[in-house]
Amino acid sequence: MTPRLELEGLSKRFGDVEAVRHLDLAIGSGEFLSLLGPSGCGKSTTLAMIAGFEQPTSGSVKVDGQIVTDVAPGRRRIGLVFQDYAVFSRLSVADNVSFGLEAQGVPRLDRARRIADIAAKLELEPLMGRRGGALNMSEMQRVALARALVTEPKLLLLDEPMSNLDAALRASLRGELKLIQKQLDQSVLYVTHDQVEAMSMSDRIAVMRDGRLEQLGTPDAIYNRPATRFVAEFIGDPPINMLPCTVRRSGSRAAVTSALGEGLDLGNIDLPEGTHTLGIRPHDLSVAREPRHGRARTTIRFLENLGAEHVLHLDYGGGLLAAVTAPGFASPGEDVWIDADARHLHFIRNDTDQVIRVEAQ
Repeated sequence: MTPRLELEGLSKRFGDVEAVRHLDLAIGSGEFLSLLGPSGCGKSTTLAMIAGFEQPTSGSVKVDGQIVTDVAPGRRRIGLVFQDYAVFSRLSVADNVSFGLEAQGVPRLDRARRIADIAAKLELEPLMGRRGGALNMSEMQRVALARALVTEPKLLLLDEPMSNLDAALRASLRGELKLIQKQLDQSVLYVTHDQVEAMSMSDRIAVMRDGRLEQLGTPDAIYNRPATRFVAEFIGDPPINMLPCTVRRSGSRAAVTSALGEGLDLGNIDLPEGTHTLGIRPHDLSVAREPRHGRARTTIRFLENLGAEHVLHLDYGGGLLAAVTAPGFASPGEDVWIDADARHLHFIRNDTDQVIRVEAQ
């Protein structure tokens, strides 16, 4: 099956700044793919080139197998929601939402049904008679979403569409948006800097950094098998722990010494001798109240009470490690003992920033 969207060698320069660098990416029919990364990494520029608002310096954009790089934005058959919303200030919310349907020539009764349905899903019903110019940022954001979704485009581009919504509404709309996407078999390219949005909604995530594709994979793969230090640190809440470690080799086998202890056998891992960085997620750090061989002693400096779980911040030779436990496990000032399963450790080569994961022995 032809991918719904293909980017081949897509690049964009603004003077001396290379905003997007040789991006290759394909989105399948019915797939929800997120472009995830910090501000300035090239996400929105990529979206603007796909939509036709920016001309690539090099490379091509294909929609349903057809090159559209030189096709006008209005003829690309793409649904768009950008950060500026572009809500018509003098039209009512109902007329704003109806705008695309009228342009498509959708019959009046079908138009009314689809508008009522999307208004209910995005909680717009009380606002339908209000003018666009009288809306706040959250309301305009939902109107822009509704206007794009109601036309039922097969390819939908969304640029930070929930950035101005409060947490409760954002959580609700994540579920609604995913449900609508599956019902309409839409292909969605979703631009965000919010890892929760990307992890909770995406079939795959493309992590971008400095205009380049850093890693492409499922949410599970991105979280559990990050390819680089940047991905390991960017994904995960609480953030991954990073601490120095020393690797010594004996024949084909490697052993590591770190704040977690000495001589942990890593087996036949492709990691050279020397100083590297060890990464372990707070949920993978084991904490016990009693000492045992292989455990390292530490003290709880402070804790974060997140309700269903506590995040302990632990002393380890002048730094801090974070570990997630059940509420009431221990209190600040108490000593505890920590260790970790080697299979949950991420070793980062300091010379390349590449992550090498310990495989099951």
